[in-house]
Amino acid sequence: MTIDRISGEPMLRAAHPYRRLAVIGAGAYATALAHVAACDGTDVTMWSRRADIAERINQTSQNAEYLPGISLDPCVSASSDMLTVLRDADAVLLVVPSHAIRQTARLMRPHIPAGIPIAVCAKGIESGTGLLMSQIVEDELPGHCVGALSGPTFALELAAGHPSAATLAFPFDQSDRLHPEDSAAARMAVTLATPAFRTYISDDLVGVEIGGAVKNVIAIACGMMRGAGFAENTRAALITLGVDEMKALAEALGGRRETVTGLSGVGDLTLTCSSQTSRNMSLGLQLGQGMDRDDCFSGKPTVVEGEANAVSVTDLARKLSVPMPICETVRSILHEGQPIENGFARLWSEPIESEPRAMSLTFAHPASLPLFTSAEERPR
Repeated sequence: MTIDRISGEPMLRAAHPYRRLAVIGAGAYATALAHVAACDGTDVTMWSRRADIAERINQTSQNAEYLPGISLDPCVSASSDMLTVLRDADAVLLVVPSHAIRQTARLMRPHIPAGIPIAVCAKGIESGTGLLMSQIVEDELPGHCVGALSGPTFALELAAGHPSAATLAFPFDQSDRLHPEDSAAARMAVTLATPAFRTYISDDLVGVEIGGAVKNVIAIACGMMRGAGFAENTRAALITLGVDEMKALAEALGGRRETVTGLSGVGDLTLTCSSQTSRNMSLGLQLGQGMDRDDCFSGKPTVVEGEANAVSVTDLARKLSVPMPICETVRSILHEGQPIENGFARLWSEPIESEPRAMSLTFAHPASLPLFTSAEERPR
């Protein structure tokens, strides 16, 4: 922080917002971010892979299919032509599902202006490679400053103007530290800032992205236990232990544990684990109630990011020798046929450990029967 030598008060720096923003994606979150960015006069052009959605946005100033009830700012327009969306852009928000990040970045490559910054708004770890979303974009679009936006922001609430906050992480080189007001992080933060939406700046991309990837898996676990009939004690325990898993993986990859205690970690985890608005929480809830996967969401095909991330997160953790028992439990249930009651019984019967871990104490757990067995049925 810079202090005024005369007054002793902090000096506020002025960062200039981007005036032409491309939003790649036309789902609920992409639409909400486009609307928020446009509220301060930024010209925003959205890319939709479906021409009919782009046409309806332009005709009605609404994206009724993905964000019903929200009238978009007049500065928002849309197109299904990538060149039209990118050619005059000063910066990009990449807001497509995690499984589509690499393919979409390749579509952008011939059209994106040289050197403009890209903020990735997808959450996950790529299957097979173990790459974070920003690393995929760096791989496909070299020469661009790539960051990530993450935090507890349900799309409808964000677009409706409910007070919300998120973390925006970009790499900071020497020039950025000398002149932070000119950094991509600062300029993108003020571009998105409104009276109701606060963006905090970070240089810890790893910590921010790990929080976003892991929280979806933990939310499925919370949903499963809620669906099975358990309540707030269980959810609080899973959230707290889930934060510890986030911290361990972030630190193993060079991130900072303190980042995970911020908006992109604890904040997003708390939101996602507390509401059925989250598809991850909702999937877990339905499975916990005994539904088959094909019957969830009324049988409609629904992308649930944590479902695939349960594998990619644990694959990465195994390579780094990072224990992640909650994520491993979710993986075993979703992908390896483990019954929910057995999976969580094993989780709760893991060796008793010390808190803090610096005490380095471990004891065998006496429990040997499933968590769902009643106390009356246990042998004495």
